[in-house]
Amino acid sequence: MPLSRKNAQEALYLYRELTSAQRRALQRRLKAGELRRIAPGVLTSLPEDQWPALIARERNRVLAELFSGAVIGFRSAFAGGVPVEGVMHLSYRYDRTAALPGLTVVLIKAKGPVEGDQPIAGRQLYFPSNARLLLENLTISRGVIRKAVGESAVEERLVSTCEARGQEALNQLRDHARALAPILGLAREFAILERLIGGILGTNAKARLATAAGKAHAAGLPYDSGRLQLIDTLAARLRSEPLVQPATPVGSAQAHVNFAFLESYFSNFIEGTEFDVQEARDIVLEGKPLPSRPKDSHDILGVFRQATEPAWRNLTLASGEPALEQLKARHADLMRARPEVAPGEFKDRPNFAGSTAFVEPRLVRGTLVQASQILPSVPAGTGRALLAMFIVAEVHPFADGNGRTARLVMNAELSAVNACRIIVPTLFREEYLDCLRALSRNGEPEPFAAAMQRILHWTASFDYEDLSRVIALMQSCHAFEKSRAQFKLLFPSELAQAAGRTPRRAPKAESSE
Repeated sequence: MPLSRKNAQEALYLYRELTSAQRRALQRRLKAGELRRIAPGVLTSLPEDQWPALIARERNRVLAELFSGAVIGFRSAFAGGVPVEGVMHLSYRYDRTAALPGLTVVLIKAKGPVEGDQPIAGRQLYFPSNARLLLENLTISRGVIRKAVGESAVEERLVSTCEARGQEALNQLRDHARALAPILGLAREFAILERLIGGILGTNAKARLATAAGKAHAAGLPYDSGRLQLIDTLAARLRSEPLVQPATPVGSAQAHVNFAFLESYFSNFIEGTEFDVQEARDIVLEGKPLPSRPKDSHDILGVFRQATEPAWRNLTLASGEPALEQLKARHADLMRARPEVAPGEFKDRPNFAGSTAFVEPRLVRGTLVQASQILPSVPAGTGRALLAMFIVAEVHPFADGNGRTARLVMNAELSAVNACRIIVPTLFREEYLDCLRALSRNGEPEPFAAAMQRILHWTASFDYEDLSRVIALMQSCHAFEKSRAQFKLLFPSELAQAAGRTPRRAPKAESSE
C-alpha cells in the first residue's frame, strides 16, 4: 500500500502490505507522534476512540496481518465469518486469546488451511470448507467462551442444506468430511456428522435427531401446507370447466422464430430487462449482444433459446421428485450467464415480492414435489399450463429468474398439445401481476383464470409470419405501452372494426431494419 494518504483521518497501515522502505518511513512517523500502534505491525493516525470502528471495518486485513495463515473457525465460521458476541475464533498455530479494540480473538491450536479452505480477498486468512466448518462445530466446548455451536445447530444446518441443495449435497459433504477428519484430528466429530446425515437422509434408522426440522425431514420432505392448499384451490377451478385453448397460430419455421422472439422480449420486459424492440432484434436475430449490457443480452437470448429448441419448448413439467431436477436444469440453462444467482440451484435464503414472502428455502423441494403431483389431475393444455406456471411462481424456488422460468414452464404445456403459447405484453403486465396477487394473497383463482384466457386469446389473434408487420400491429394495439390509465390493450379485430373492416392478417408495416 503506498504511503500517500487519501484521507489522513482514516489511514490504516499494515507492515505486511508495505515495502521495507515504506516501513522505515512509518517508523519515523510513529516516533514523531503522527501515528499510533494498535498492535504489532498495525498503525493508524486515528484517535483511540475510533479504533474499534476501524478494526470492525478492516477486520480481515488486520487478522491476516497479525495471524497470517489462520483459518476462520468454529462459531465465527458458522456465522459466516463474523464475530459472535464480540469474539472471533481462528484456527491457528497455538492457543491464545488476543485483545484488539472492540474485538476478542480466540486462537485455537489446529491445522492450517487444508483442501477446500479458501483465501479471503487473496490474503493469508482463510474461510473453511463447509465440511470443516461443521466438523469443528461438533467439538466439545469448554470454558467461558463457547467455541462450537453444538449438535442441534449443526443438525439444522444440514437440514437446510439438504432442502436447498438436495440429498446429493449431503452425500458430497459427508465424503469431504470423511477425508478431512483424520487430517484435522476430528474422528469423533465425523462419527456424529455421519450419524446426523444418515438420519436426515433416512439411511440410518437408529439415528436420533434432536430438532423439529430434522425429524420432519426424516419423515419425508417437509412442505408449505398453506401454499399447497392454494394450489389445490386453483387446480379445482381449472378442472371445473373447459378453458380457452386456441391452436398455435404459427406454422412455418420463420413464424416460430418470430413468435419466440416476441415471447422472450416481453417476458424479459416484465422482469425489468428493458430493451428497445429494435435493440432486442439485433441481439436475438442478428447475433449482436450489447457490449454495455452483456448479461441482459444473455437473459433475452436464454428465453428465446428455450422457446425455440424442441427439447425445452415441449418439455412439460414432471410429477413428483423428477420435477426438481427438471426445473433445476431449465433454470441452469436459462440463467447460465449469471453465476451470481446460482443457476440451477434452489434458493438458500428467503425471497420476497413487496411484502409477500414466498416459500421458505427449507420447504421448496417438498412443496414442489407435492404440488407437481397435482398436475396430472388437471386436463392437459391450458389448465395444466396455468397450474404449472402458478406452482413455479408461487414457490419462487430460485434466487432470480423465477418469472421467466414459470412462463416457460407454462408455455411448454401448451406447445405439447400444439396449442398457442402465451405472450404477456407490456401493457398487460400489471393486470397479470394483479391477478397473481389476488390468487396468492386472497385465494381467488377466478381473476387469474379469466385474465390468462383473455391474453391467450389475444396472443392467438396475430399472424406471426412477418415480424415487422406483427410488431407494427402490436404497437397499434398498445402492446408496448406501460400505462393502463392512458391506454387499453386492443385486439386486432377491434382495430379493424374501427376502420370498418375485418383483417385476415396484420397490415404491412415499414421494416425497422
